[in-house]
Amino acid sequence: MTQDDLHQAIAVLKRDVRQWRVPVVGMIASETRDPFRILVSCLLSLRTKDATTASASSRLFARATTPEGLAALPVSTIERSIYPVGFYRTKARSLKALCRDLLRRYRGRVPDDLDELLTLPGVGRKTANLVVTLGFGKPGICVDTHVHRITNRWGYVRTQTPDATEQVLRRKLPRPYWIVLNDLLVPYGQHRCTPVSPFCSECRLYSWCRRVGVTRSR
Repeated sequence: MTQDDLHQAIAVLKRDVRQWRVPVVGMIASETRDPFRILVSCLLSLRTKDATTASASSRLFARATTPEGLAALPVSTIERSIYPVGFYRTKARSLKALCRDLLRRYRGRVPDDLDELLTLPGVGRKTANLVVTLGFGKPGICVDTHVHRITNRWGYVRTQTPDATEQVLRRKLPRPYWIVLNDLLVPYGQHRCTPVSPFCSECRLYSWCRRVGVTRSR
């Protein structure tokens, strides 16, 4: 996929994804630009379906919406609030430690710097980039499994890991697409460019896609 192909593909994606629900973290970000809520919902969403994340976030934020409030909750209360998100017990402990760290090091403020975010408990590059972009409107590229898979499938990058994909995209992807790429490719990857047997017959990006690694499609 060339840069000219990419411009056309992004335009198609922007039209096509309107038929699907916005990813849950993006939905929360549109309701509130609060970086703390975005951070917490990001952590809850890891290895968890959007519907489960949405309901768990709602229950937890009904109890606390600040690092001070969440740090004051017993771990058992956090566990009950976020169940059944994936690894809910581990996430409950991580959220508690995260809030203590925010209070101790940043006076309860979520940092807007990617490297500082990465020092917080449980925060990886995907989460840090989402917080930077959705919470602060700063440049960043969130690469999850869908972004990694689809950009490799296109032949736009050739990488082995999401972190490697992010680094290549930072060098290659035009900056106007940095923030929007994740919001476009997550729903596309969930509904059309699926991991196994993607719906290539319905894909309007077919002529630009090299279909790297695709052995079976619908």
